[in-house]
Amino acid sequence: MSAPFRQHWSLDPQVRYLNHGAFGACPTAVLQRQSELRARLEAEPTRFLHRDIEPLLDEARAALASFLDADADDVAFVTNATTGVNTVLRSLRFQPGDELLTTDQEYNASRNALEYAASLWGAKVVVAKLPWPVPSEQSLVDAVLAHVTPRTRLFLVDHVSSQTAVVMPVARLVAALRERGVETLVDGAHAPGMLPLSMRSLGAGYYTGNCHKWLCAPKGAAFLHVRRDLQPAIKPLVISHGHNSPRKDRSQFRLDFDWLGTHDPSAVLCVPHALKVMGDMLPGGWPEVMRANREKALAARKLLCERLGAPAACPEELVGSMAVVALPDGFPERPEPPLFVDPLHLRLFEEHRIEVPIVAWPKPPRRHIRVSAQLYNTYTEYQALADALDALLR
Repeated sequence: MSAPFRQHWSLDPQVRYLNHGAFGACPTAVLQRQSELRARLEAEPTRFLHRDIEPLLDEARAALASFLDADADDVAFVTNATTGVNTVLRSLRFQPGDELLTTDQEYNASRNALEYAASLWGAKVVVAKLPWPVPSEQSLVDAVLAHVTPRTRLFLVDHVSSQTAVVMPVARLVAALRERGVETLVDGAHAPGMLPLSMRSLGAGYYTGNCHKWLCAPKGAAFLHVRRDLQPAIKPLVISHGHNSPRKDRSQFRLDFDWLGTHDPSAVLCVPHALKVMGDMLPGGWPEVMRANREKALAARKLLCERLGAPAACPEELVGSMAVVALPDGFPERPEPPLFVDPLHLRLFEEHRIEVPIVAWPKPPRRHIRVSAQLYNTYTEYQALADALDALLR
């Protein structure tokens, strides 16, 4: 199962890993840097966590902010995008009857956080049903804006839908919602490293994204970007020493988020190295990495659509480094628990050593297969998946 880039990852060589979108996969060079940082921490914990940590965080934040086209002072590190979503929702205040808008493709964990926040204040969650299959980008914009009312206070949206891998037109949505006086919380779990990003031009009130997925940093590295005018209202989930710090050389936002208590900061400190390692893998740097992965995803989708006799679920311009393809129906009702794994998923792994998720979408018995494309993946792996599906779906 050799591939030109596989050598840079420690993935099991016996498994065709087509599920990078779930948890990412960290190159061995980045893991080595993390080991070095951890050794440095344990050699002198007080020096590292008390005296060295602030400049190290500043360096990591600056590198990430440059990649995101953001001001470093508007970026805070969090452990994952779900934490970022919860941080914003637990900080904001609402009134009874306020409407919190989202879509029916919102990630379940973030949707749960939205429902919980609404329950605390007597607010109402409004769900915009998006067309599926998606005929056009405009159809997504229209579906969302049709649900905006004078009571809408916040819009929560996935930049890239986990269930359907659709790249949402967030720039258009953020602009349209701001014109209506509504701020947007973008759950960009998949976007950094998959799509070109500019926090400055996007103008979203709140944007959170993972660094452990397509940026290939270690698990535990993610960020929350808050527009400067909205930062006074946002507090981390953990209130620590920064809350009453008398320092004037840093913003309250930075003081609040930079130290939440004793922890292992090595994952976020590896972000600059991950950006360099991945950016150096192709001559064209990150733009070429994103382009190459998208081309692989489109090629995989085309192959699977042809082999399964399924139409494309959305236009090509709404595809990033992942794609979904419809499968024959499965269970009429999804068995419990919520993290139930489709038997087809297990058979693909156990009988064919292919790791790829089966998504119950839009609802059982309908289901889709979601393939990811990272540099270490090859077209022959997607062909092997197509062959396996031929055998298992007969």
